[in-house]
Amino acid sequence: MEWRINALEHQLEPPGDDWTTWLILGGRGAGKTRAGAEWIRALVWGRANDNRGAPPKARAVALVAETYADAREVMIDGPSGIVACAAEAGRPAYEASRRRLVWPNGAVAHCFSAEDPDGIRGYQFDAAWSDELAKWRYADETWSNLQLALRLGARPRQIATTTPRPIGLIKRLMAAKTTALTRATTYDNRANLSEAFFTEIAAAYEGTALGRQELLGEIIDDVAGALWNWAMIEAARISHYPPLSRIVVAVDPPATAGEAADECGIIVAGATSNESESRVAYVLADWSAAGLSPRQWADRTVAAFHEFEADRIVVEVNQGGDMAKAVIAQADPCAPVRGVYATRGKRLRAEPVAALYERARVRHAGAFPQLEEQMTSYAGDGKSPDRLDALVWALTDLMLSPAPARPGVKRLD
Repeated sequence: MEWRINALEHQLEPPGDDWTTWLILGGRGAGKTRAGAEWIRALVWGRANDNRGAPPKARAVALVAETYADAREVMIDGPSGIVACAAEAGRPAYEASRRRLVWPNGAVAHCFSAEDPDGIRGYQFDAAWSDELAKWRYADETWSNLQLALRLGARPRQIATTTPRPIGLIKRLMAAKTTALTRATTYDNRANLSEAFFTEIAAAYEGTALGRQELLGEIIDDVAGALWNWAMIEAARISHYPPLSRIVVAVDPPATAGEAADECGIIVAGATSNESESRVAYVLADWSAAGLSPRQWADRTVAAFHEFEADRIVVEVNQGGDMAKAVIAQADPCAPVRGVYATRGKRLRAEPVAALYERARVRHAGAFPQLEEQMTSYAGDGKSPDRLDALVWALTDLMLSPAPARPGVKRLD
């Protein structure tokens, strides 16, 4: 059936020709992905879903996601993706070896990951769809490379669909004269979502800053009482880091196990110098995950330890005492482990680490959306911030605790 008949107002292309970027800021489940997929379909086939005789308005399309897997699983093969929106006769085929989608009329869409900004170099397009760009690891670099590649046709255009975060890129796009801004909430698409989601999940976040962002699609700059604000996070962001003298993997184990287990915070960070006054820390990776058994989070921790050639593992032992260290030893008996015990509250432990950010002594190698959400929203109450806890342990070990470096200097960028 014709999309324009069934689409919600926020899912329809803005009128006029004075825009280059269509930015949709929406809550979870607001229909952003479907809007992006239908816009690409219309460019390739024309307005009607079966208009196979019309020449494509776009022959070379870029599909950019947080990762390559997201590009395929969400933008292409997802329930609201490009393939699901296509009529059977005009359905595109995905060529996995070339990471591209090919339509019967000759139009081609190439997939890219925001974890690989330089992957866009060398290509050129007349249209693009960027999904969840507020979560992109290297947002500015990826976006810049994409803009340089949009150089085909009389009027190359693009759509960007995302749940908002107050990062610099989003704010610049919102302020640009060539941006057509559309806003949508989760509730706007309620008829197409499970009612249980609203009664059991969404209700828990209504009235909170996180709910305003994730459900209402609002830009939430700062939370009263939080130790970090977005200006601090943006100031700390970099894309490349120097040689590091020490690297640690810090773990905040969950108190429970299995599918219902709390999140296990796993943060990788390193530092440059042994001189305390000149030492700078770099957050390198967030390997946190939920629903893990003790052996699973231990295996994940050890994998991060070897991936980044870390010097040791730092694990909080409040919940399980020696058990936490023992389960890591089962995964790798040779991995050096330091157990740390929390004698002060979470906020008190975090305050010296927040002060490091204020003094420009910490950098983030890219974006870590879920970690940064915890940092900028935690004011000492609510659910325990597992990623933030692991970050505090890592930076405390690197920056606030005397520890000799292993001989030699590693370069991991």
